[in-house]
Amino acid sequence: MLPRPPERPRSAALRSVVLSEGLFVVRRLFLVRHCESTGQEAFAPLTAAGQAQALVLADHLTTVGADLLVSSPYTRAQQSLAPLAQRLGLPVETDARLVERVLAAEPLSHWREALRQTFTDLDLAWPGGESSRTAMVRGRAVIDALLAQPACTPVVVTHGNLMTLILRSFEASHDFHAWERLSNPDVYCLAVQADGVRVSRTWGAFYG
Repeated sequence: MLPRPPERPRSAALRSVVLSEGLFVVRRLFLVRHCESTGQEAFAPLTAAGQAQALVLADHLTTVGADLLVSSPYTRAQQSLAPLAQRLGLPVETDARLVERVLAAEPLSHWREALRQTFTDLDLAWPGGESSRTAMVRGRAVIDALLAQPACTPVVVTHGNLMTLILRSFEASHDFHAWERLSNPDVYCLAVQADGVRVSRTWGAFYG
């Protein structure tokens, strides 16, 4: 069973209170999929299109009140966050728990079907790979730790598969088909309310 987000006194987050669709939000965290990259290797950089996307991503996130930037250590994730970090004058922290989930040690010819099966059976692990549940737990641990910090608005950049699993830990509707629909980049807001966490996509309404 996945851990529940830690409960915090409402007063600890008063400076982050906003009104959203008639509901008071006491904390917000923005979860981001990296921009278009040249490959899947850890050191694969962004493409020229991905670099342009990173600038638009910075436009999208400059005004959300972000005061903490956290990224997967992979190059494409850090480069996706670099323009925002420069505009805000903030450092980028890295967390190894945000790296992409490894489906298998060796390439699978049927990798999409193999991935789909891991969304059906969360404990299925292909040889040398990581199960969806294991990846979900490590990714969710990062989010819970950030939400447990004194009031702040984090922006967290990770990868598509892990991002979908983190979102699934909050809402079961984030399945294999949700992963298929993700764009590069993509942005979801996790809004912590008195009665739980509300997940909403913010990128589609802004750009594409």
